Amino acid sequence: MLNALPPLNPLKAFETAARLGSLTLAAEEMNVSQVAVSRQVKVLEDYLGVALFRRLHRGIELTREGRELFEGIAIPFQQLGNATRRVSRRGRRDLLSIQSYTTFSQRWLIPRLGQFHDAHPRIEVRLSSSTEPVDFDTQNLDAAIRSGDGAWPGLHSERLVDIDLIPVCSPGLIASAKLDRLDDLSKVRLLHSMARPNDWAAWIAASGAKVDPGPGLRFENSALAYEAASLDIGVAIGVKVFVQRQLQVGSMVAPFDTTCRTGEGYFLTWPTNTKVSVPLMKFLTWMREQIACEGPAPATSIMADNR
Repeated sequence: MLNALPPLNPLKAFETAARLGSLTLAAEEMNVSQVAVSRQVKVLEDYLGVALFRRLHRGIELTREGRELFEGIAIPFQQLGNATRRVSRRGRRDLLSIQSYTTFSQRWLIPRLGQFHDAHPRIEVRLSSSTEPVDFDTQNLDAAIRSGDGAWPGLHSERLVDIDLIPVCSPGLIASAKLDRLDDLSKVRLLHSMARPNDWAAWIAASGAKVDPGPGLRFENSALAYEAASLDIGVAIGVKVFVQRQLQVGSMVAPFDTTCRTGEGYFLTWPTNTKVSVPLMKFLTWMREQIACEGPAPATSIMADNR
């Protein structure tokens, strides 16, 4: 009877060759000779009693058994490598890998990130952006910034800011459009973010404005919608924390001071089964301090009906 696990060195040689589709490339990645890789693969084939590759004139091709084996071990090997890198990195306590949404990165985090580096120059922050759900098992991340209600199984969620919605536009547009009443929004072009497709409808419903939330221009993310708003193209529905600095300095204006609180927020998340590293705790403390320094909320706030 076979042991629960085949010999690991031959298994790794096979995984590398199958992933790269070449014994030569596998040898380069493993820093050994092609003969050594071929020998290790032969050991595994003898152990299993099946051929894993067809040796062709100009390369190799997986057999049916080889393809089945590779499909079963590819992800576990990736997870093993990621876990090893995470443990090694945290042992040094100097790298911090964070994933965030593009707009959160551009409009809030990046403008302030230099301050974090000034305060903690020995911590190297590696920031990536994605709208896809995070998989901490396969991605080499310490934490991720996500929006929602904070209830994600297996994740600790530290609420950073509430999601408050407010219409924003350029000073030039508000001077020419004469937006005196909420219903006057029907006179201008509404700018939508496809990443947050329901924001205009939520604000209009909560404010009581008699405006059709459907028409307008749609952009891939909120950052593009805000850029269009700054160029007099229309009125964007802004997440307050992303436009607060522009409102304070006057580069953007809010035609109405009514905000709509969605009940959701932005959270810093990490796996509940992972010990918080020192760099991550410093980053979280810094974010709390930054958010506490933000200016006051607009005068009027209403709650969206999320039923």
